[in-house]
Amino acid sequence: MVLHERRDVVPAGFVQTSAAPASQMLNLRINLVGNDLAGLESALNAAAAPTSASYGQWLSKEQVQAFASPSADTTAAVSQWLSSNGIESTSLSAAGDWISISVTASKANELLKADFSVFTHTKSGQESIRTLEYSIPASLQEHIQVITPTTSFTGPRRAGPAFIQTEATVGPTPAATAAGCSSTITPTCLQSMYQIPLTPATNKTNEIGVAGFDDQFANMADLTQFLKAERPDISSATSFTLTSVDSGTNSQTRSDAGVEADLDIQYTVGLATGVPVTFVSVGEKTKDGADDGFLDIITALIAETAPPQVLTTSYGFDTEASLSEALTVAMCTSYMQLTARGVSILFASGDGGVAATPGEQCTGKPFLPTFPTCPLYVQLKSPSPTYLILPSVTLVGATSGSPEIGASLSAGGFSNYFPQQTWRQSHATLVDAYITSIGTEYNGLYNKTGRAYPDVSAAGENVLIVQDGSTGLVAGTSCSSPIFASVIGLLNDELLNAGKPVLGFLNPWLYANPQAFNDITSGSNPGCGTTGFPAKAGWDPVTGLGSPNYVAMRTAAGL
Repeated sequence: MVLHERRDVVPAGFVQTSAAPASQMLNLRINLVGNDLAGLESALNAAAAPTSASYGQWLSKEQVQAFASPSADTTAAVSQWLSSNGIESTSLSAAGDWISISVTASKANELLKADFSVFTHTKSGQESIRTLEYSIPASLQEHIQVITPTTSFTGPRRAGPAFIQTEATVGPTPAATAAGCSSTITPTCLQSMYQIPLTPATNKTNEIGVAGFDDQFANMADLTQFLKAERPDISSATSFTLTSVDSGTNSQTRSDAGVEADLDIQYTVGLATGVPVTFVSVGEKTKDGADDGFLDIITALIAETAPPQVLTTSYGFDTEASLSEALTVAMCTSYMQLTARGVSILFASGDGGVAATPGEQCTGKPFLPTFPTCPLYVQLKSPSPTYLILPSVTLVGATSGSPEIGASLSAGGFSNYFPQQTWRQSHATLVDAYITSIGTEYNGLYNKTGRAYPDVSAAGENVLIVQDGSTGLVAGTSCSSPIFASVIGLLNDELLNAGKPVLGFLNPWLYANPQAFNDITSGSNPGCGTTGFPAKAGWDPVTGLGSPNYVAMRTAAGL
């Protein structure tokens, strides 16, 4: 037996309260190493690099499965280990790279040389059974990436935006220009600020997926009221579909309407004119333990023949360290599989500035990176993994006002898990230039060689929505991600109608075209007892490359 994962201390915010009851059943997931993840990465890189002869040639479901499926040796080795211990497994993913087992806590302790205990999240009182370390047979190190939930400690998902009711029933008039949007952001404002077209999309094979968690329901009556007030040029009956994961539902009882869900739907349906939208509702009975539904939604979409070409997620864990590095790598490998299908995966970067999430205690301590900062996974090397530095998700920060400045809440910085994106010289040059520009400021408080984020940004303060029949304002990068997703959805419509492939994995294209964004040069993201990083010309860890410029992005996309 060899040590596979370990935490030296109980994470901050948790206390160990007791040993896990010996008879307590644990549902564990095991991630098996794919047979050719390096080949999958290579195929994705070829499809995503704008200068590649294979640009835009996204992979089919079957092609991705062929790369990601475990080898016969891996499957046999793990199966023999489990069966010799009297344990049966169940496949959980289309590629067979995720399997599940159910064992008692005492059996898990014996199987993994672990000490499963009950840990309590002090803020919420939420209890979970975890271990600070576990081991696996040495012969299985090359076959198993991670077993979960083990050393990952997550509290409730980070909170969504606060809703502040306004006296006004509508925001700026439909004729408003960007200059009139300094205090309230509406679809009309965004169309003016970002030159977003009003012409309806027509390609019905193009779709935006909106991730929904925590019984946050998107209400059709709220959407209708929002469209009547803010998009009178389109039918107020314009709706969206439902995709259910883990028996997720979408109650239409108006008092059940969620601020986050209403926001995300109103700024996709109400901004990406004519682009079909599906609300991907993740139920409460998740199967992925510490991932709390984040892995389930990706696994479900990977299994679809035609997943939505854009997926926006406004939820996350408090910090990057909430999940262990090994589990984060395994999850990011699943993101890579979906991205290889031609799906643009967008995440809100978080609302705590350099502290990632509001309320994190880090004064006098290093800055806290956000979740997720995914790299692409190449191979597992005992005892630690190696990576190709090609992030498989796009992180969206926030701007404020019009003219835009960097929003103070915008989470941005540098990963402590994953190194910088040296895959694209233009990106490395932009990030290095920023680090050079701030000199020795914050030395020791951030990882200068870590994956830098956010990648881009969009409006994230004073955004007008309708929630449970009331009109009000919300703020957060959870506004920014669906707004940016809508821009990508509209570009995809034009590309498909021109006989071109969708944008898919965005980052290589983004960093090859920094001129396609509105560069934000003022503002900062305070946190951890500091004023945070300043926004500057070029890339910065407040607003990334900047906010959308649809006309310039359209040109960069070859339209």
